[in-house]
This record gives sequence, C-alpha cells and structure tokens, in this order.
Amino acid sequence: MAMMKRSSERFGAGKRTRGPRDDKFRPRKRSRFLEGARDIDLNDTEFLRRFITDHGKILPARLTGATAKQQRLLRRGIARARMMGLLP
Repeated sequence: MAMMKRSSERFGAGKRTRGPRDDKFRPRKRSRFLEGARDIDLNDTEFLRRFITDHGKILPARLTGATAKQQRLLRRGIARARMMGLLP
C-alpha cells in the first residue's frame, strides 16, 4: 500500500519562491487631494467633485489619502450636496 502525501506536500506549501515585489517593501503611492486644503468646505461643489467618480460613487480614503475624519466629512458633504441637487 502506497503512503499518501500530506496535504502540505501535495499543494506545494513551504516551497514559496520570492517574487520581484518581495525584495523590498514599497510604500503605496497615494494621490493627495487634500494636501493643500486645510478646511473642507462642504458648499464647494467643484472641490467635492474631485472625490467622486464619473458614475457618482465616493472614492475610498485609501485612494484619496484622506484621514478617517476627513472621509466622514466628505461623505456627509457629498450626501448633502446630492440632496440639494448640486451633485449627481
């Protein structure tokens, strides 16, 4: 009777090769929409348009570089502008 290999041996666990990205840690590049802005003006629709896509979805903070507090303010401002009919 032949012995069965362990599941880790069958699926190649432990034989991980290093990829080109494993050599160095590269920090994620972020676009900084809020870099020059100190205050978030919720009535400025041109400013708020930078944080939504063409389809009207709000961009996530990991793409915009906003902090959690700034992202909450942006979400609230965009929602209010939509209710007033200023944004799609």
